[in-house]
Amino acid sequence: MTKLTELTIEKAKAGLQKKEFSAVELAQAHLDAMAKNRDLNAYIVETPEIALAQAAAADKNGNKGLLGGIPIAVKDLFCTKGVHSQSCSKILKDFKPGYESTVTANMFAQGAVMLGKTNMDEMAMGSGNLNSCYGAVLNPWDKERVPGGSSGGSAAAVSANLALAALGSDTGGSIRQPAAFVGITGMKPTYGRCSRWGMIAFASSLDQAGPMAKTVKDTAILLQAIAGYDAKDSTSTNLALPDFVKAASDINIKGKKIGIPKEYRVEGTPQEITELWDKGAKLLKEAGAEIVEISLPHSKYALPCYYIIAPAEASSNLARYDGVRYGLRVDGNTLDEMYENTRAEGFGAEVKRRIMIGTYVLSAGYFDAYYKKAQRVRYLIAQDFINAFEKVDAILTPTTPTEAFKINEKVKDPITMYLNDLFTVAASLAGLPSLALPIGLSKNGLPLGLQLITGTLQEEKLFNIAGALEQAANFTARPAI
Repeated sequence: MTKLTELTIEKAKAGLQKKEFSAVELAQAHLDAMAKNRDLNAYIVETPEIALAQAAAADKNGNKGLLGGIPIAVKDLFCTKGVHSQSCSKILKDFKPGYESTVTANMFAQGAVMLGKTNMDEMAMGSGNLNSCYGAVLNPWDKERVPGGSSGGSAAAVSANLALAALGSDTGGSIRQPAAFVGITGMKPTYGRCSRWGMIAFASSLDQAGPMAKTVKDTAILLQAIAGYDAKDSTSTNLALPDFVKAASDINIKGKKIGIPKEYRVEGTPQEITELWDKGAKLLKEAGAEIVEISLPHSKYALPCYYIIAPAEASSNLARYDGVRYGLRVDGNTLDEMYENTRAEGFGAEVKRRIMIGTYVLSAGYFDAYYKKAQRVRYLIAQDFINAFEKVDAILTPTTPTEAFKINEKVKDPITMYLNDLFTVAASLAGLPSLALPIGLSKNGLPLGLQLITGTLQEEKLFNIAGALEQAANFTARPAI
């Protein structure tokens, strides 16, 4: 029989229903695997007592619910009641919330088992999982490389079979880029599909919770469990949820039109990325889709636009960390000195950099020149997508401009690091659902992925087309750990 840690959510659910194994056995198998692979630094807190208690309760309940008895990893920026929730920042030292985030509460209501909290870039700011106060996460495919960020711990945990699935969050590519780097599937829903209540905020108009799993169908199952309207989040979409799982099972895409944006053919993109993109388009065509060249003329401004808006919102959001009510406090002779000392010690270099950029673009004299202009450009980027989706059902692009890079390879130059978000930020700025899935391997034997984007609230279409591409690509490679 397949090792319990190698199962998908779908297969694990079937095994639990047939009583081939129990939820407790499934949880224990993952806890054992976590103990053997701590060198990856994927988890910062393991919660074996909680996991085994939840698994026992799931067994007693007949493993009912979408996630009954399924062991899942949770990114450290989701507040989990009474459990370490720090967004991997010293500023939130010893913080254990007295409440549960809506997304994790929804997951637990469907019978999920929490294995622990996963490592991430501090405050979700980074593309390599190098900015955590707990140190770097290692890529299970090559421990000298990054797993991507900011959801690098969640990505590494799923890829290395240390969780059947994981919760991530995506602000500018933080689910999709690490999914591509470790050969799993990662999905960012439409902005508003999942509640942001109880997520430690980075950029409020961009942050979105989402699933990371081994297959397209598994991401659909996890999204079905966590999504839904929440009165506690004013940006939450008050609409009935479609059947995402059914959409992921229906992979007939005959007659669907897939757009290839000419502006995404960026000079300097490695040949293997371009060839992979062409391969993906060919596979979709062979499955019955029509390939159409489209234009997203303002997408070239997406990266600079994102790196104005996201830091501006971060500057505002992170002002709440002052050492007064919770988290780290470094005393000084005056209140202002205490603020300065606390933030100087509590925030890492990248978070400080983005706070300063954000404060600058919001300051008097620069607000109109930078922030206001970026918001206008954001509108134009969103309008480009609206125009494109009048002609096509989905858009196919690379997920990342390269394979996973080596640890410390790009740290000295933040601009080079930011370029990792080249293909993902436009969909984030437009609030669109998008999904990254593995298609092939690089010449170095590392996973490479493609991204599919659909229109607002078109997750069903996204899962449908992604399921067809997944079947055609038949990516079965796993890291040899």
